[in-house]
Amino acid sequence: MIKYKFVAVGLALVLGLGACNDMMEHDDPDMPLNINYPAAFVVNGQDNSVSVIRLPENEVTETIKLQEAVAPHHISISPDNTKLAVAITSTDLSGGHGGMGGTANNFKVIVLDAVTGLGVKTIDLPKMPHNAVFNPDGSELWIGQPDENSGTVVVYNTSDWSLKSTIGVGKSPSEVTFSADGTVAFVANTGEATVSVIDPVTKAVKTTLPVGADPVGAWPATDGKMYVDNETSQSITVIDAVSTSVTETLSLGFKPGYVAFQENTGELWVSDATNGKVVVYQRNGGAWVQKAAVTTGSDAHAIAFNSDKSLAYVTNQGANTVTVLNAATFDRIKEVPVGRMPNGIIIKK
Repeated sequence: MIKYKFVAVGLALVLGLGACNDMMEHDDPDMPLNINYPAAFVVNGQDNSVSVIRLPENEVTETIKLQEAVAPHHISISPDNTKLAVAITSTDLSGGHGGMGGTANNFKVIVLDAVTGLGVKTIDLPKMPHNAVFNPDGSELWIGQPDENSGTVVVYNTSDWSLKSTIGVGKSPSEVTFSADGTVAFVANTGEATVSVIDPVTKAVKTTLPVGADPVGAWPATDGKMYVDNETSQSITVIDAVSTSVTETLSLGFKPGYVAFQENTGELWVSDATNGKVVVYQRNGGAWVQKAAVTTGSDAHAIAFNSDKSLAYVTNQGANTVTVLNAATFDRIKEVPVGRMPNGIIIKK
């Protein structure tokens, strides 16, 4: 009876107060939201929720509770901006991405409607997913699955959520990503310091490239490169997405948390979790050189840019905030309080 009373009161508020309902917390999984505005979705790993930040006001307007989820980690959005995919790890990955903890009954990916916030599908998995990513046309969802001596990527049809393919990759795969043009898929094999390169059409592994120790993700960039963050090596491995070959290694001197390419300026933004900063690199004289180091918050992690790349959003896992930066001047625009241990972030246009 409480549930139906709550829904009735919520409907009354909608009718009576209109837009005021935007500030309500989405505790009831059956109550649809109306996120019909540009937004940043932030995964809160300790609160098992997703904070919705309305853009450009940069205010949290909704909090989506993830049902029966423990330690959500990273989030992706379909190309048509209609679906979100959140990996449920049942494991605290804030200290590093090599862990395989948790219990099997909590490994899953939750797919949400990006406008209503309602659950579309829950995919139960035998192994821990680090992320789940849509292919370029949104017809497939790719998920890494680690094992002690090897790993796989499982591919699901988004039309009926049936399993389409299982691809063998390296040991302990973490993030699965696609090149900016969508023609190649990459899997960071954390347990063996390699990246598997996959043809998205044939699902065949084209090559396996050696990178630094404990790679987490090969992050795409519009300059035709993939930037691999190697946690233990404290470096970035640069892969040419066309030739699928390693072209360069950038030594950092700190453990990277995430890499994002700022296409307006050609800068490389790398989060420094240990020191709570984002370090910005610029190409100069044929090499990457440090341009700036910007303090954000404790345990800085994921980085995302708004649609015109004028603002950068940085999740601070230890501060429970998202820092909003002017992407041109590096000035701090705002600190947005979110849930506990925010990790992944994605922008909906």
